Amino acid sequence: MSELRAGGSGSRPRWLLGLGAGLGLLLATAGILESAPGVGSIPDDAAALVNGAVIRETRYESALAALAQDSRDPLSESDRRHVLDRLIEEELLVQRAVELGLDRSDPVVRNTLVSAMIETIVEGVGQREPEAAEVEAFYEANREFFARTDRYWVRQLRFPVTRTDDGATNEDDARARAEEAARRLRDGEAPSLLARELDAGGVLPLPDGYLPAAKLREYLGPTPALRATSLQTGEVSEPVRGGSAYHVLQMVERVTSPPLPLAAVESQVRAEMRRRAGDDSLRDYLERLRADAEVRLPAS
Repeated sequence: MSELRAGGSGSRPRWLLGLGAGLGLLLATAGILESAPGVGSIPDDAAALVNGAVIRETRYESALAALAQDSRDPLSESDRRHVLDRLIEEELLVQRAVELGLDRSDPVVRNTLVSAMIETIVEGVGQREPEAAEVEAFYEANREFFARTDRYWVRQLRFPVTRTDDGATNEDDARARAEEAARRLRDGEAPSLLARELDAGGVLPLPDGYLPAAKLREYLGPTPALRATSLQTGEVSEPVRGGSAYHVLQMVERVTSPPLPLAAVESQVRAEMRRRAGDDSLRDYLERLRADAEVRLPAS
């Protein structure tokens, strides 16, 4: 835009007033501040410059396009000015929120930023369609994961790892109690008795009955669920560290059906390959962030 103008609001139709909420989320999740390349300079692709932060022409056009879809009439010049005004106002509010520290103190804002950052990191990961040989190899290495008809009757003892205000944890104690629970389970003691004596319990109690692998993952988390599905009937696991706890798992009984052929689950296999590629990308990114960060913990 050769000239940037932010006109007054004037008379605004009611269908324009809802734009702010959507644009606010867009700005909050797309990056709070985007600095201009130089003081006072305006990039060629800028729709506006707000305290040094650039509102790109592409963002402005996207907002106009979204508004146009909800309107039966072509957008007027007043509508276009109003959209730009809203973008500027949203940017001002976002900047003020950062100045007030809401990105650090408000849990809703922090959760929104974290979710948006994760989406940004994994966006596009796994979009390359794997070769047929890659899909087949992945399927062969994860047959049990795609055995949708398998059912597992698993019992769990969970020993949370907690941290006190001074930074100390009960890690050693939780693991010791988990090891004792595993030993006593193998000796035939009842899980309910051990749960009371050793103070073990789950955040979400595991149903006492058959569950598919996907439901086990929801209740236990990925690492304990993967270990649980590898157990044979009557087997007790060693303590498994998953999330913020140690888990001891006992396979009461498993009903295993023949694996489905790859052709029947290929779409699920490809989706799981993409999901795991995103998880790996996120983990690599977080490790790089930690490597570049200064993280200090209180002395124990």
